[in-house]
Amino acid sequence: MEVVVRPKRQVTLPKEICRQLKITPGDTLEISLEDSKLVARPKKKIALEALSEIQQAFKRSGITEEELQQAGHLVRRKLLRSRHAAKA
Repeated sequence: MEVVVRPKRQVTLPKEICRQLKITPGDTLEISLEDSKLVARPKKKIALEALSEIQQAFKRSGITEEELQQAGHLVRRKLLRSRHAAKA
């Protein structure tokens, strides 16, 4: 498929490409150059891939979601205590 670059460097994505990638008006694309090729990826897809990688890393580490949440709560409590103590 071909697209035309307009005077303000704008292009219109073909409807079929948008349908296949589930891109809708208002979505954000990440654009990069890879080996002299323009690559555009839907930002939501990138976020989902990152989330999947994070989930896999946690599985490999053996840390459960509950353990992570408990550790986060503990750190938050310590930070709040130290901030409250600093104000007193």
